[in-house]
Amino acid sequence: MKVTLRPIAVLLFTCAAVPGWAQGYPNKPVRILVGYAPGGGTDIMARQIGQKLTESLGQQVIVDNRAGGGGVIATEIVARAPADGYTLLLGTPGQLVTLPLLTAKLPYDAVRDFAPVTQVVTSPQVLVANGKLPVATVAELITYVKARPGQLNYASVQTGGTGHLGMELLKQAAGLEMLHVPYKGTAPALTEMIAGQVQLMFTSLPSVQPHVTAGRLKLLATGAARRTPAIPDTPTLSETIPGYELVTWYAVFLPHSTPAAIVNRLHAVLVKILLSPEIERQFAQNGVEPANSTPQQLAAYMRAETERWGKVIRTSGIRLE
Repeated sequence: MKVTLRPIAVLLFTCAAVPGWAQGYPNKPVRILVGYAPGGGTDIMARQIGQKLTESLGQQVIVDNRAGGGGVIATEIVARAPADGYTLLLGTPGQLVTLPLLTAKLPYDAVRDFAPVTQVVTSPQVLVANGKLPVATVAELITYVKARPGQLNYASVQTGGTGHLGMELLKQAAGLEMLHVPYKGTAPALTEMIAGQVQLMFTSLPSVQPHVTAGRLKLLATGAARRTPAIPDTPTLSETIPGYELVTWYAVFLPHSTPAAIVNRLHAVLVKILLSPEIERQFAQNGVEPANSTPQQLAAYMRAETERWGKVIRTSGIRLE
């Protein structure tokens, strides 16, 4: 689900909420913490947003990559940072929704330790199949798998990650039996799927588009709530399984107890950036869409996502030690 406000309503909300003294913020460089290595999707989004924030705030905005632990290292740094608006997190559902459901050994509390600012990006996951699998639609896939319980394999790049949980949700919704095969990255997973060692996978569109064009993989559906403009002829999973949705999102967070005036100041600036045609074009080139929400909407969305994925995780019995 993409949380989006009408542009005029957003600007009215933010302008009304920012007192005059907050206009003095910031007066020194700002850091955006990214929990993944340079060059990945999260890093690219952070740098595009960071460049625009630098222009809008009049202070340098530095992207600080702290890869490790599935984003845990960067998330902990922000949780423990001073609540002064100078340390931001570009967070993902893995860091703030699913990991807390999968393990109790996190050095932060996803609810208590952060102040939501706004959602910034949604990236629909796509369902792809080996090019030789004799199915062309989700309905055909369901029939094919049901006739072969436990015989098909699906790949993911991380146990408990978006692709893994998305397939578990599909299995539960359609009553399917398939074997999970985890990999240590998208590239090896795609290599094995092209070779036929695994048959299915959820992933991002840019990572598989060349293979789909070459016929090595089949694009069956998108997990977006509505058809994706980049692939308008590709149906959504919800057209076959009502209510099914699978997207990756990115959102900006500050440490808990950051003054509301600073939260609202950043919110106002970010929303203006996200509504710009330039950012929309840049994001489209990466297969993602700009999004925005009020802090309250983002918090409510995360609660709903926690409930939804909590049910999937409990039913499937997935757990990280």
